[in-house]
Amino acid sequence: MSSPEIASLSWGQMKVKGCSTTYKDCKVWPGGSRTWDWRETGTNHSPGVQPADLEEVVKKGVKTVVIGRGMSEALQVPPSTVEYLKKNGIDVLVLQTEKAVEEYNALAARGVKVGGVFHSTC
Repeated sequence: MSSPEIASLSWGQMKVKGCSTTYKDCKVWPGGSRTWDWRETGTNHSPGVQPADLEEVVKKGVKTVVIGRGMSEALQVPPSTVEYLKKNGIDVLVLQTEKAVEEYNALAARGVKVGGVFHSTC
């Protein structure tokens, strides 16, 4: 299964190719996507993305995870989260969301088993 292309991104809205849902924040992985609901793990801008936010994506067998920190990079990514991914043998890119989407789509287009979590506002 290939990772779906992120078809569009604007403030507060993301569309994934092949999915009719418009996301505010989303998770993507080879073969699928869904809303990233921060309430599920108690995530806030600080301390930011937790390993629990990434477990679902990691379990899909990804080789790389791209984390979009928001348009103004307000969403933090603590070192423990990066370590969690590296301990699982997963490469990680932490970027401003527009750059993150570009990198994610480039990796997906090359056939890399890539997943990601993306914050589309601040």
